[in-house]
Amino acid sequence: MDEPTFVIPLWADLIAVGLGGIQGALFASGFRGQRRLDLLGVAIIGVVVGMGGGLIRDLLLNVTPTTLQSNWYLLTATGAALVGMLLAGLFERLNGVIVGLDALVIGLFGAFGTSKALVLGLPIVPAVFVGVCAAVGGGILRDVIMGLPVAIMHVGSLYAVAAAAGCLVLAATNALGLNVVIAAIIGIAVTTVIRLLAVIFDISLPEQRALHRRKVAVETSTIPIVKS
Repeated sequence: MDEPTFVIPLWADLIAVGLGGIQGALFASGFRGQRRLDLLGVAIIGVVVGMGGGLIRDLLLNVTPTTLQSNWYLLTATGAALVGMLLAGLFERLNGVIVGLDALVIGLFGAFGTSKALVLGLPIVPAVFVGVCAAVGGGILRDVIMGLPVAIMHVGSLYAVAAAAGCLVLAATNALGLNVVIAAIIGIAVTTVIRLLAVIFDISLPEQRALHRRKVAVETSTIPIVKS
């Protein structure tokens, strides 16, 4: 029996790759570390963000990477990265543009990853896992290459949590009988909204060290102080 196939529309996949390329290039162009990135470095970061999520998704699903089956993916990611570099000066002070694109990109890649995993027969939990890895994969590769703290591992604005919520909503609604395309649209919206709200209202998960300090403070407060 042939395995089920799932084909993400080329135009939809290229939109995700293109937006990822622009977002990655904008992020890299505004990087103010010890060393500035040259134009080639910015372009590479844009391509990595644009194509990273799809590559990680297909590697986890053990299928031939879709992004390597057509010239359009690499061309789109490269072109988008160049556009991002050109727009970097214009949007230098508009950090919201980068955040908004980032939220939409993780929503798109999360939805595509989860949808493809579900159609290939994976249960809900592994399918959500694949979607989250696809959603944050490009950002992780970006941070590793740039020598930055990985986005999902430091105190941030619900980066992976937003992706997980959207992927879970997608998988759950699809399991209840909703068409996978409509479920994917809902999942993208959920991820994007949660991510944006988290940034706007500065919502994040508690820092592990902060929790530890609170626990130590409570414990030490019960120790009697002996005055001589």
